[in-house]
Amino acid sequence: MIRTPRIHARPDHPDFVDLDWTNSITTWTTTRLVNMPEGIHRHEVVFVAYGQGVYAVKELPLRFARHEFEMLRAIEESTRHVARAVGLVERPWVDPDNEWSGAVITAYVPHAFPYRHLVTGTGFGPRRDSLLDALAGLLVELHLHGIYWGDCSLSNTLYRWDASSIEAVMIDAETSRVYPQMSRGQRLEDLAIMELNVAGEMADIAVEHGGSLDDADLGLGTDIAERYVALWKELTTSLVVSAGDHFKIRSRIDRLNGLGFAVDDIDLIPVDGGVNVKIRVKVGGRQYHSEQLRQFTGIDISENQARSILSDLAYHEAKFGGTSSTRKSVAAMKWRSSVFDPLILAISRDLPDADVFQGYTDFLAFRLEMAMERDMDVPNDLAYDEWSASGFPSPGT
Repeated sequence: MIRTPRIHARPDHPDFVDLDWTNSITTWTTTRLVNMPEGIHRHEVVFVAYGQGVYAVKELPLRFARHEFEMLRAIEESTRHVARAVGLVERPWVDPDNEWSGAVITAYVPHAFPYRHLVTGTGFGPRRDSLLDALAGLLVELHLHGIYWGDCSLSNTLYRWDASSIEAVMIDAETSRVYPQMSRGQRLEDLAIMELNVAGEMADIAVEHGGSLDDADLGLGTDIAERYVALWKELTTSLVVSAGDHFKIRSRIDRLNGLGFAVDDIDLIPVDGGVNVKIRVKVGGRQYHSEQLRQFTGIDISENQARSILSDLAYHEAKFGGTSSTRKSVAAMKWRSSVFDPLILAISRDLPDADVFQGYTDFLAFRLEMAMERDMDVPNDLAYDEWSASGFPSPGT
């Protein structure tokens, strides 16, 4: 029998034809195999390296592989916080219910790590709040776009440092569905599944660290759900303002932007016979600051990193630039050529394996701490020398 796989690969990525698709990935011996930080998987997963980057290959029954590939592609249109599906492999000679009849290939999330890298003892210690915010924010963003996860858990998510916060990235979409709009019941069901999954994972962590169920952080999932509810209310509750309070519209938009969410549309609906106006806001993706930075400078990074770097840009504009839109653009270009790019070059030289943008935000936090201690501005070159001498500390790690 001729064993010819069907490979669907996206442009700008390898075609993956050099891999041994006639056999299960569990038997591969190719030199492309690499070890990467990973969590617990329901299915077999290996990582392969190409010039374009590292890719995760997951084997699963064909119908599940097709579904997950389609879901990841669809979800990618709504959020950047999802693994990028770049390939689907079908083995037509294998029973479609067999675990290795299909495979999904995703681009490995750069500088990401599994949740167990955040564990301190039987829980998450001082990183607990950041983890709560990351998962609650991810679920809210997905639900705003009609995306039902169906199996949200700590294991089905990768994490990476995002300035002083943590960014969560969805990597598993086997049970996901995309709807025009999610009902309250669907959202609550997704939250209930998350709470159950997270409780089980926290129980496992406690036992693995020599503790008992009494030591487990079984309320972690409930706390994530509570933050989700508060954030959902903030993003979706309508606001009624009177004719003299229209400044509250701008205030509401600024508050949503501060949470990282872009405002796509605003509906102004007359109420009370036209005396008052109800404001209904349609919120887009959680990339307000990253989109701003991309427009100003062409730099494409995560949301909280962008927020921190925009603050540095604003600091230099206030000291050295004007305030008009034209001068602001000039100031941004001057900041990039004389401040940002030299520092990025230095960080990439001194920390070759690090996320250079995270390194930049770590440097900004270090410089701010120096300035507060000395009660004065600290030049970048002096702050960088001190940061280097201190071993390049990061406030997040």
